[in-house]
Amino acid sequence: QVQFVESGGGLVQPGGSLRLSCAASGSIFSIYAMGWYRQAPGKQRELVATITSEGNTGYTDSVKGRFAISRDNAKSTVFLQMNYLKVDDTAMYFCNRVSIDSRAPWGQGTQVTVSS
Repeated sequence: QVQFVESGGGLVQPGGSLRLSCAASGSIFSIYAMGWYRQAPGKQRELVATITSEGNTGYTDSVKGRFAISRDNAKSTVFLQMNYLKVDDTAMYFCNRVSIDSRAPWGQGTQVTVSS
């Protein structure tokens, strides 16, 4: 069964940058659209960025122009470059397949905290 391991989170000041990584194992990676999700305390998990198997990307409005998703199929890894971070970006970040039908168990996530 596929497993996702997220990394790269941390504490950063507003306006700063972080690069998240998500390594997948246990299944074919390249054929699936992948997404980065985040969940802030007391809020529902939301999808913030997606990338298809062909490399087409999509973003929720709140992160457009600041976040960039990419993937390395050879390494079964998906990345999220986050620039101009805001306090509202504070959340636990997860990766997973986009399709609900192929959704895998959630990993532990990586915490991003934006604070001065």
